Amino acid sequence: MRQVDNFIRGEFVAARDGKRFDKVSPVTGKVIASIAEAGRSDVNEAVLAAKAALSGEWATFTTNQRVEMLYEVADEITRRFEDFVEAEMADTGQPSHVMRHVFIPRGAANFKIFADTIKNVPTESFMLDTPDGAGALNYGVRTPKGVIGVISPWNAPFMLMTWKVGPALACGNTVVVKPSEETPLTSVLLGEVMNKVGVPKGVYNVVNGFGPDSAGAFLTEHKDVDAITFTGETRTGTAIMKAAAEGTRDVSFEMGGKNAGIVFADCDFDKAIEGISRSAFLNSGQVCLGTERVYVERPIFDKFVSALKEKAEAVNYGRPEDAGVNYGPLISKEHQNKVLSYYNKAVQEGATVVTGGGVPDVPEALKGGNWIQPTIWTGLSDDATVVREEIFGPCCHIRPFDTEEEVVNLANDTEYGLATTIWTSNLPRAHRMAANIDVGICWVNSWFLRDLRTAFGGSKQSGIGREGGVHSLEFYTELRNVCIKL
Repeated sequence: MRQVDNFIRGEFVAARDGKRFDKVSPVTGKVIASIAEAGRSDVNEAVLAAKAALSGEWATFTTNQRVEMLYEVADEITRRFEDFVEAEMADTGQPSHVMRHVFIPRGAANFKIFADTIKNVPTESFMLDTPDGAGALNYGVRTPKGVIGVISPWNAPFMLMTWKVGPALACGNTVVVKPSEETPLTSVLLGEVMNKVGVPKGVYNVVNGFGPDSAGAFLTEHKDVDAITFTGETRTGTAIMKAAAEGTRDVSFEMGGKNAGIVFADCDFDKAIEGISRSAFLNSGQVCLGTERVYVERPIFDKFVSALKEKAEAVNYGRPEDAGVNYGPLISKEHQNKVLSYYNKAVQEGATVVTGGGVPDVPEALKGGNWIQPTIWTGLSDDATVVREEIFGPCCHIRPFDTEEEVVNLANDTEYGLATTIWTSNLPRAHRMAANIDVGICWVNSWFLRDLRTAFGGSKQSGIGREGGVHSLEFYTELRNVCIKL
């Protein structure tokens, strides 16, 4: 069985107390690896290694040298592309084409995009008049924030981890990564890449484990962690924020969502169906930006429900490496049970089940996996549980609407504010609505289309702060003002 250890100071090391936990395949339910669980002393060692690296060889790197090294990291990821695809498929169970065309390429791109950003974005400067007429020059200098604690999720583990590690290293910080206990493989594999290209020891560290009373808590509570970046559910974010209050550490959070998809009668119908089916069912619905509430203008409501039903029933279950497979399992048995409990709750509250609602029939070899059917409901009230609470599964409730004002109010009637997608051919209406829906990102006639230079984050319970492009630099650096009297 594969043995996966922590990565500290450039070395793969087991936990000092010898604790380990099993990594279970979401596809089959079988144990595929044994993972070292970092204790408090292991996390402390990783943080101290990161802190020491801040004043070691890494501190002597110029911006151009960091840029060149991050390009080498990206190139080495690309060279080992198949290794990363295999590891990510083993961790998540999601189809090969998703790994090959989205998650792994984006993971590599994250290093290059932020290398380019740090190289090309200027700081501000001002000339100040002084009483003697000589003047003064003010300019900004960016310095690394320090040791960054990176808490990454399990739904797109490599892409979302490198989304944080890329800009952190570009800005000269060091990192300690705590991947989800469900998806540890690619974070540790990246350690091999760091060693291969010569990243100084201690700059990149990985500690495996769980949240409370484990590596996650030990990392976020550590006094020498200078800032924490986190993607995950809102309750966990709340706990991390409480820990970060000790020492007044900075945080960047991208958390839960209950995202709305809005479809007008004047949309390109086929494109809207394709877009909403992706946003509801991609990655088995385990996408923070996914659509769980769908609002369809009444004249096309019945036609839309019927067409989306066909999409949901056309998925192909199977092993991620198999040809033709376009749909994977949920990440864990625990999460499968959680999503199924919502499926049951929807029926109890009076939903019409358009399709799905349970566990599909899969081949015998896969029956131990965490499979679940894409599910569509109609007929629920706006205060129904599955309309209010984030499920994080392949499901959506579809409701008709009649006016623009009505649907804006419906979209905003949630404690979350991460994303929305609007489908219409009326461009002025699209602009109006985008300005009035309380979300961090609003797509029009598209979904999951990202320019990595733009701001990304959520409002309300969906997050704190923005990352992407120059906005990442704001979080991962301290901006110092220098004032020189002339």
